[in-house]
Amino acid sequence: MHIEHLSLTNFRNYARLEWTLPKGTTVIHGANAQGKTSLLEAIYYLATSRSPYTTSDRQLIHWRAETDPIPYARLAAEVCTRHRPLDRIDMTLMLDTTNGDGARFKKVVKINGAEKRVMDLVGLVNVVLFLPRDLTLVEGSPSDRRGFMNDTLAQVDQDYLDALSTYDKILPQRNALLRRISDNLAAPHELDYWDSQLVKAGAVLIAGRQRFLRELEADAQKAHHDLTGKRETLTLDYQPSFTPTAGGDGQLSFNTTGLDLHRELSAEQIAPQFAEQLEAEKGEAIKRGVTLSGPHRDELRLHINGRDAGLYGSRGQARTAVMALKLAELSWMKQRIGEWPLLLLDEVIAELDASRRAYLLDRLDGATQTLMTTTELDIFTTSFLERAAVLRIVDGQIAAETP
Repeated sequence: MHIEHLSLTNFRNYARLEWTLPKGTTVIHGANAQGKTSLLEAIYYLATSRSPYTTSDRQLIHWRAETDPIPYARLAAEVCTRHRPLDRIDMTLMLDTTNGDGARFKKVVKINGAEKRVMDLVGLVNVVLFLPRDLTLVEGSPSDRRGFMNDTLAQVDQDYLDALSTYDKILPQRNALLRRISDNLAAPHELDYWDSQLVKAGAVLIAGRQRFLRELEADAQKAHHDLTGKRETLTLDYQPSFTPTAGGDGQLSFNTTGLDLHRELSAEQIAPQFAEQLEAEKGEAIKRGVTLSGPHRDELRLHINGRDAGLYGSRGQARTAVMALKLAELSWMKQRIGEWPLLLLDEVIAELDASRRAYLLDRLDGATQTLMTTTELDIFTTSFLERAAVLRIVDGQIAAETP
């Protein structure tokens, strides 16, 4: 899988860009605030329809376009995969201020010239993004780790993406109803409809996360062993907000290990247990006005030699664990889609010590289309730069390109 050509109009600090991408590794260098990260952001946005750097799509429109009658940004890419020789993805973000009642934001997605839903982008471009702030996967909040699971699975699993979209819509509706019931403005039986929808979608999410982490752990452990000279073992501890069991009776035993990384439960097995959990805590949920159990409260913990890395690990151990996890994500996605996804590394290399840097760069053998940003070229070896394409960005323009 690779992107043949990228076209940007009024995106971030790019008024206009046309770029034919090399297939292997590209090092994008330049001073800060020149547009290096925006190239990675554009590719990630085309793959996932969201930015990893902002929650406001409006911020993606070039500031000079704000004075236009209808400010807009446009992103387009030509994508080649093993199964499809060429797809053209076209996304337009428009801010319509002409209706007199406030600005309205619109996102238009076209695939091969035909207008499509945003969700139809799934699988056309698959990316793994590695950022310095990914240390939050160890040190951050549970929502950071849930985001990691969601972002990865939603790229390759349409059922998971559909369930996630449904769950995110149903949850606030259910919470609002819980508060209405608490205020005697609604009856408890009105929860039945929302609960059935929440259970169906939530069971798909829990089953998908458990399967994903079970498959991811083997590759993560191997990479972590290599990075630590086999001195440390990384394990992934999935902690759903309630614990479905293989027997469905709520009892854990050696014969019925329940939901862990060594026994896979289907969504059909999880759903009735999730429904029972919601029913059991209904009174408390009404009192508090929030849904107390479900995928929105799941947790993932990373353990090193049996100890929680977020609580007891050093900064260096956290960096090693995250690097192992990201390399495992790359391998896992390749196994799922049958080809290497794109790898995007934003200022990661400078954050690594010499041994981790060498290990990561050795893994970039040209099979994966890789884009990495840096402000310092001298942190790379001469031999690596000879194998890579080098791109220099100045003020939103390609100033120099070395194949």
